[in-house]
Amino acid sequence: MELTHNPTLLWYVGIYGVIMILMGIYFSRKISNSEDFILAGKGLGTFVLTGTLLATWTGSGSISGGETSMAYSYGIIPALLMMLPTLVGIAILYLIAPKIREFGKYTVSGILEEKYGKTSRTIASIIIILAFVGIVSYQMTGLGFILNLTTGISVETGTIIGAVMIIFLASIGGLRSVAPTDALSAFLAIAALLITLPTIIVIAGGWDTITSNVPADHLTATGSLSTIQLLGFLLPSLFLLLGDQNMYQRLASSSGDKSSKKAQIGWLVGMLIISPAISFIAFTSLSMFPDIDPGMALMATTLAMPTVVGGILLAAATAFIVTTGNSYLLSAATNVTYDIIGEYINKEANDKQLLRMTKIFIIVLGVLAYLLISYFPTVLSVQMYAYTVYGAGLTPALLAVFFWKKVNKAGGLSSMIAGVVTTLVWEIPLAKPFDLNSVVIALPVAVLVLIIVTLMTQNNSHSTA
Repeated sequence: MELTHNPTLLWYVGIYGVIMILMGIYFSRKISNSEDFILAGKGLGTFVLTGTLLATWTGSGSISGGETSMAYSYGIIPALLMMLPTLVGIAILYLIAPKIREFGKYTVSGILEEKYGKTSRTIASIIIILAFVGIVSYQMTGLGFILNLTTGISVETGTIIGAVMIIFLASIGGLRSVAPTDALSAFLAIAALLITLPTIIVIAGGWDTITSNVPADHLTATGSLSTIQLLGFLLPSLFLLLGDQNMYQRLASSSGDKSSKKAQIGWLVGMLIISPAISFIAFTSLSMFPDIDPGMALMATTLAMPTVVGGILLAAATAFIVTTGNSYLLSAATNVTYDIIGEYINKEANDKQLLRMTKIFIIVLGVLAYLLISYFPTVLSVQMYAYTVYGAGLTPALLAVFFWKKVNKAGGLSSMIAGVVTTLVWEIPLAKPFDLNSVVIALPVAVLVLIIVTLMTQNNSHSTA
């Protein structure tokens, strides 16, 4: 089957886009200070918090990369396994959520500073910016795919339009406006996926026809990957989630521990629906469209379904992509404002000035994200880079704050530097030797350095700086 553009689908995307913009403008009027902009006034209830957790985690990384690209490129079982790191991560965050709320910080860097000193805050901010700009960049490409499918315009032109929309929505209302649109997006997407999955399997001729049309190795335990290569795809998402500033900010923005716990259970249940559904839909797409970009696998199925069903799925995919892009862009800009500008350049800035600077840096980092995507061949490749920079550079030191009382400043700082440097060296000058994602090297290095340096220096320093 060949891809044929269906401009009618653009109406669904456009209508939903208008709804998101109107909601963003409406909720932006409720912002009076930085806490409103960054933490939604710490007033998110269970329903909205569940939705924003789901939508923020399930963006273009799942719609174009993650489960979608894994199912299309490597097989159905590797794609289904992509759900496991998320479930494990949610369970661990459930345990530490009360401690996250106790810290009450705008950024993960602020938590690290309390344990490892001021230098850690700067290093962490740089790592977060490096990772989050990468994550935002492939959200923009995801919108480029959608506009290419619906209108026929080039992916490059569609990416520019996507970049403008993401930057605009992130800058007008912060988390106060992002969270409600996230909630709407998440529950629309769950409904769309539940309708799409059985529909596309029937259209493709049934499961037997689907499996007969895909390569034989796509039905094996590791697909066309070796075990260590598969591990290289699973670990980045786990260690990003365990230290993800976006999730920490959302948990800190809840109205209380009770609503936070209920929302996390809802998040887990939602992922048990969303992740397998995306995997099976993308796998079905391989049997129907064997020669497309893997990042378009899920969205391409909208062209084979009844227009209403395809339109709802495409609108939901757009929603996931835009809300994730908004969230990570807002989070990265927060780091620049509070951890770099506020700490080193303008310490006397008042709340209004900080809020204005955050909005300016949303635009600056959004432009950088657009420029970055041209350096990576696929959505999945930039996704693995961004996740590993963060997961290896920050998460071991961050989790140690909650779980290892003996960890000290030397160990934490050394681990952060070792994790990010190993990732960058493996990905850029070495160009991924043996076709292994950097996480299988960088994460063990970061953990070993954390443990060894802490134990070697614990008699000469204290756990707090």
